[in-house]
Amino acid sequence: MDNFQIETAQNVSINQNVAGIGDRILAYIIDFFILVAYFLITVFSLAAFGIESNSLASASIFFMVIGIPAFLYFLFMETFWNGRTLGKAALNLRVVKIDGSKPGFGSFFVRWIMRTIDISLTSGGIAVFTILLNGKGQRLGDIAAGTTVISERKKVNLRQTLLEEIPEDYVPKYPQVTVFNDADIQKVKTIYSQSRYNGKHNVIVKLSDKLARTMQITPDEKPIQFIDRVLKDYNYYTQL
Repeated sequence: MDNFQIETAQNVSINQNVAGIGDRILAYIIDFFILVAYFLITVFSLAAFGIESNSLASASIFFMVIGIPAFLYFLFMETFWNGRTLGKAALNLRVVKIDGSKPGFGSFFVRWIMRTIDISLTSGGIAVFTILLNGKGQRLGDIAAGTTVISERKKVNLRQTLLEEIPEDYVPKYPQVTVFNDADIQKVKTIYSQSRYNGKHNVIVKLSDKLARTMQITPDEKPIQFIDRVLKDYNYYTQL
């Protein structure tokens, strides 16, 4: 899975995990079967009320009840459900702007219009080819709209544990970190990691201030560097 980095206006770097091509295909298959199920349920429901597509009036009803929702499914779902369809939600995928901002209706509309070329007319061939070559998870519609699809599936790695990588020659700076316990530091690390990921610089600043007050110190570093130092210092002193 590829990833790309976004630098916010607050100079906070956010790493985004680009959705894998397999996940995107599976999400589309789920959406396709949902539309098929909707079609079958609606047809049988209309038939139960004695409405069949054997007259102009009935055909119009079929088109309004079945055709329009299916035609606009991807546009409406992504627009009103924050970049997700049912298939994307099932796999924790979401459409986002390549610069980290939230897509607007115009972006979703461009993606939807381009589906005709990317997916419908070529059975997804152009979309797959473009995504594999692009490196940022973008099909033609994404390139035109300035969007991509990311995976929000959480991974368990070293950064999500209490441990921090510390060089052998590491020199600690704040012995006051021993006022905290493992649960405190785990909470600090969770809040810090999520805030960096979501670009919530104001939360990072407040967290830094709270740590400094608890430790009764006045740090001479920026909030991000200070919190990094606290996490490393705690590991240094507690792993001795």
